[in-house]
Amino acid sequence: MATMTYTDISTLLVDIWEGALVVARDNNLMASLVRNFNGQGMQPRKSSIYGTLTFAAVAETDDVVAQEYSRSAKATLTPAEAAASAFISDQRVESDDQGIVGDTARELGIGLAQKIEIDLLGNFSSLTGGTVGAAGSVLTWGHVLAAQSRLRAANAPMPYVCTLHPYQWHDLATTLSVANSSQVNAPGLQDSLVRNFFMGNAYGIDFFVTSNISIDGSDDAFGAMFARDAMAFDVRRAPRLESERDASRRGLELVMSTIYAHGTWRPEWGVSILSDATAPSF
Repeated sequence: MATMTYTDISTLLVDIWEGALVVARDNNLMASLVRNFNGQGMQPRKSSIYGTLTFAAVAETDDVVAQEYSRSAKATLTPAEAAASAFISDQRVESDDQGIVGDTARELGIGLAQKIEIDLLGNFSSLTGGTVGAAGSVLTWGHVLAAQSRLRAANAPMPYVCTLHPYQWHDLATTLSVANSSQVNAPGLQDSLVRNFFMGNAYGIDFFVTSNISIDGSDDAFGAMFARDAMAFDVRRAPRLESERDASRRGLELVMSTIYAHGTWRPEWGVSILSDATAPSF
């Protein structure tokens, strides 16, 4: 009996194509957590900080010696331009079964947003309020509370934000997990974790988790706890998407650009959190 199979006609059939996939990127959050400035031009933005005046006990007729109340340079934000472009030929636009122009514009936008996010996260290791934890160590709630205590001792204004890599957060969350029978935890905090793995607030600290934090070659990562003024983001020219037709090349060029500065502003109001960031496995 003759047998008819898919193999007999597989080379004659048209492949089924779904929509093209976009590279996965995490949500961006840092720009909303730090001090924001805006302006125009490429001039650096600088800050200065006052010293203090000292009070002392004096006798009834003592002549109080005048003190100088002056200020010194504190921080500098230096703007730079970031840009990317893509050229799409007419034949590509006319033949592609995807909306290549719109897809490219979207990628330029989210790619720039991710660059800004990574730049801001890169300031974590430059915070001067101290470092808790160590390379290769498992992050604990003790480290988190130590960072909070250091910020309070530095008179950093509340509220505080703690931003961690998902693998750092995993180490914290599993210490409160109902599966961890070796720990005795505050019932309310444990119940909150059971309802939502990524808790928004604990111990009065707002927690955020992002995979945009880089992991070094030894599987360690820098998170941070900070007050808003610890770091700053200074936009000089908002992101701009421009398109230009190149007739000689017969196609369309898309260019996304922006000018901004970023850096530490009151670095003593931020504490670096260094710990192991090895991918969890069971």
